[in-house]
Parts: sequence; structure tokens; C-alpha cells
Amino acid sequence: MNDKPVIAAVGAGRMGVGLAHVFAYAGHEVRLLDVKERDADGFASLQARARSDIARTIGLMATLGRIDATDTDAILDRVTIYPLDRAAEALSDVPLIFEGVPEVLEAKERAFAITCKHASTDAIIASTTSTMMVDELAAFVAGRERFLNAHWLNPAFLIPLVELSVGSETAPDVVDSLKQTLEAVGKVPVVLQAKPGFVVPRIQALAMSEAARAVEDGIASPEEIDKAVRVGFGLRFAILGLIEFIDWGGNDILYYAGNYMKKAFDSDRFDVPAITEQYMKEGRNGLREGRGFYDYRDIDVDAYQLETLRKLIDLIDHLGLMAPPGGVTDPADSPAAKAGNPFLKS
Repeated sequence: MNDKPVIAAVGAGRMGVGLAHVFAYAGHEVRLLDVKERDADGFASLQARARSDIARTIGLMATLGRIDATDTDAILDRVTIYPLDRAAEALSDVPLIFEGVPEVLEAKERAFAITCKHASTDAIIASTTSTMMVDELAAFVAGRERFLNAHWLNPAFLIPLVELSVGSETAPDVVDSLKQTLEAVGKVPVVLQAKPGFVVPRIQALAMSEAARAVEDGIASPEEIDKAVRVGFGLRFAILGLIEFIDWGGNDILYYAGNYMKKAFDSDRFDVPAITEQYMKEGRNGLREGRGFYDYRDIDVDAYQLETLRKLIDLIDHLGLMAPPGGVTDPADSPAAKAGNPFLKS
């Protein structure tokens, strides 16, 4: 008998489908509730489309050898899609419910009204919003202590990160419970205080704007910019966090480079945060001084650096970007030939 808790998603669109894959793949029964008013034919069409989307991503895992192809039907059978008039059946006695409707406040309010009407009073309710503040949405939830935001990154069935934004009234045991559930299905939750943009969207928005601006300024073609990001920026930050990377280079390096860029571009968008200058004055410039954003004084720094570089080498080699000893003899096998995306042209 399956002793894993039932999971419900309110909204049967892209996010609901992604969550259905994650939890069904991990062995949970999943209930997808369509919250739109539809006639029988409309719901049948939605149901077929949602099941097809879930089947496609589960099939991808089989194609890539992550599961046996014979397991795909069993995973898909754990998902049931409910029409709006069966909301009570879909949500009753479900301990964890995710809201995943479009980023429109009125749609969120309606989804929470439906959820709170039919859900158990102790069910944890989490919004998958990527933009709205947790306390703003908590106003629509009966029992704010059980509510928080859980921001998944697309594609939700693949990306491990889930950002948990905690409301001013969210109970600590609710946060702990959701963390444990997410970790059990292979996700990596991070707990954040309620601020606009979470972590990834906040950083990502600036990075994407700067990349688009580089195209606009004629620095390089989209292909060359993406190649630079793919084999430089992206590789390093798959292994080193951004804050960790500051410590490797030094707060002082960030301070001077940021101020140079601010002057060169005559733009405040390169303003260096005050904490960087503060840490400089405190002698917290990173690894070389034993302290930065992190404290390195009680760890084996040589072992830490060696392991970090080993991971980076493994990743570069896995992607076919590690040059062999003696150099490259066949240009087709060179890292440069593998660094771009042959499917994309601007």
C-alpha cells in the first residue's frame, strides 16, 4: 500500500502538469483540479492535453534511461484530473495543496477561495507564484499560518530548486513539513524571507537584461554572447554560488571592478552594494584572508578548493569542453566546435 501523502494542484496548466510529474514520479497519488468553467467536451480536451503533456515528460525520462519504459504507465496512473464540479472530491483530506493558476491576482483569489472551501483546515497551501508577495496572497487564505509561496523553476520536473518564501504568519512547522516533502521527491528547497523577486528571478532578471543590452549595444551576436555565457558564466556558477565566487576573487575585486564599470557605462546599474565596501574595511575579502561572506578559518581550504575544481573539471569534461593533452588535432572535436548551439541562429 502506498503510504505517501496525496498531493493536489489547483490549476491543470503547465505548472500543475509539472508538479504532477514530480510527485507521481516519486510515488505519490496526485490530483489535478481544473478550476476553469468548461462544458464536458472542453474538460475532456483539457484532460487529454494534460495527460499527454505528463506522458511526454515521463516518456522523456524513459528515453534518457532514467526509468524503465514499462514504468511509465504506472507513474501516469497515479495522476487524476478533476473538473471544477468535483473540487470537493479532489481536495478533501489532502495534506498538501499547490496553487498553480496564472499570475493574475483575481485568478489567484478565486483559486484560493475554491481551495479553502473544500480543503481540510490543516492542509498546507502553497502558491507557485513567481512574482507575487506571500503576504499579499495570504490575505486570500483561511488560516494564514499554513500558507507560503513555493516558487518552482521551469521545467519543474527537472530543475531541483524550489524557493520557499515565508509569510509573516507562516508557522515554522509548516515550512519544515514542506521542506521535508520536497526533499523526499528530490528537490532542493531554499527558505527565503518575503522580498520581491525571490533569489533566482531577481538575479536572472538583471543578467538577462544585461545580455539583451549587449546585443543592443552591438558587442557581439546573440550566438557569441550565449556561447560566452554557456562556457564561462554558466559553467562556473553551476559549481560555485555567486556569493562563494565573490569570496574566491575577493570583495575588493568586486568593489573596484564594479566602480570601473559604473564609470565606464555612466550607469548606476553597476553600483556596488554597501556590504562589499563594509567587508573590505573589516578585512573580509574572501579566501585569501580567511573570511568573506563565508568563514574559511576552520576548514581545510586546500581540500575545499581541490574538490571544487574537481567538480568543475568533471562538468567541463562531461560537456566535451576539456581540451586533451597535446591540443586538438581534429577541429570538429575541439571545445570551440562544441560550445555553440547548432539549432539556433539569430
